[in-house]
Amino acid sequence: MSARSYAQDNRARFLGELKTLVRIPSISAMPAHRDDVRRGAEWLLGHLRSLGFDGEIIPIDGGHPMVYAEWMRAAGRPTVLFYGHYDVQPVDPLEEWTSPPFEPTERGDNLYARGASDDKGQVFAVVKALESHLRGEGRLPLNVKVLIEGEEEIGSPGINRWIERQGKKKVACDFAWVSDGQLFAPELPTIVTGLRGLCYTEVEVRGPSHDLHSGQHGGATPNPINALSTIIAGLKDKRGRVTLPRFYAPVKEPASEEKASWERLPFNEEAYLKELGIPASPGEAGHGILERRWSRPTLDANGIIGGWTGAGPKTVIPAKAMAKISMRLVPEQRAKNVFKAFEKRVRKLAPEAVEVDVRLLSGSDAVVIDPAAPPIKAAAAVARELWGKDPVYIREGGSVPVVTQFSRILKVPTVLFGFGLPDDNLHAPNEKYYLPYFYRGIDTVIAWLERVGG
Repeated sequence: MSARSYAQDNRARFLGELKTLVRIPSISAMPAHRDDVRRGAEWLLGHLRSLGFDGEIIPIDGGHPMVYAEWMRAAGRPTVLFYGHYDVQPVDPLEEWTSPPFEPTERGDNLYARGASDDKGQVFAVVKALESHLRGEGRLPLNVKVLIEGEEEIGSPGINRWIERQGKKKVACDFAWVSDGQLFAPELPTIVTGLRGLCYTEVEVRGPSHDLHSGQHGGATPNPINALSTIIAGLKDKRGRVTLPRFYAPVKEPASEEKASWERLPFNEEAYLKELGIPASPGEAGHGILERRWSRPTLDANGIIGGWTGAGPKTVIPAKAMAKISMRLVPEQRAKNVFKAFEKRVRKLAPEAVEVDVRLLSGSDAVVIDPAAPPIKAAAAVARELWGKDPVYIREGGSVPVVTQFSRILKVPTVLFGFGLPDDNLHAPNEKYYLPYFYRGIDTVIAWLERVGG
């Protein structure tokens, strides 16, 4: 039986197994779910072993484990490394979910659940493509390594250290494939050729030794929330530009050909604003929305904690306040250099009466991939075959930190071909996965394996 026929005959079972995986609440950011994250890794390892892979759980000191599996029985053929992640984002606000986040629910052609699209559904499409070759045809057309991590949603700190210090030889390959993304629009196959980097920080401001009555002490003691607000406001100017020293010095404009290709994409700014429910798009003046999302660096506050946030009033000056602040980086910017400049700027903006701690939670550099690399050209050929049209080439504003390691340490190109949709509600309530693209994703990986293996 051909691999594609096997996949067609087993769609119902594939979906049932995906639902089993999605039910595991593997939230890497929450210590209460540490055992669930481990359970997700063990489930995937058992599944891969049942398909004929040799595999193991790779522990991460102080973190969540990785799943590694390999099938290395195609002598003389190239080796591909498939990467994905099994950890998921927290589900808050829970009350906005139409159905329970870890009870996968079909509504129409969509599967609703946390992790359905990001990234369990997409990585499972790869696993089912591998199964279809192994069970349908009895073998794979090339050597395969699979690496599925449990910390992508918290910045991939463990896997980056592991590849640098221990894992380079284990995951050595000729090229890599990542399905952890979206089509630019429905029915438009999309290959990503650039990812922004990330510098994710935490800023803590401390004032008095304990919370104080704002009537008795207001005006006489520093307020950490006020100080933190001053710091955040000072990190950008009125034109939307980040005020860190030399922040823009390494930033380069994309090539004119690349920018021209973005202008040909089916993107409507008014529709974009309407979809997000916003009247205008603030940001760096002089650059369009796609440029700001893909090829310009950013700085955003992601959360603020401090003082009284419950119902009703409580007149308090808090002892401390904290903000999580991230910067998305573009090629030539380095996360470690940006963090040093960020820390210096925060301390300069802080009022003298408060103490400030600045912590780096995670950091990764941006990456740009040559679309002329042979495995990417093979993916483009498969797109024409199965999707009926040439793929579009875009950059992505988000980060997949390990792809930088594949480029910098393994020195291999990565195919970034995702099967999600722009409205999949990633990191938000009612995350979904369009099931026809789950099945077409399986067929796409099957066809790509045949092409690069041959």
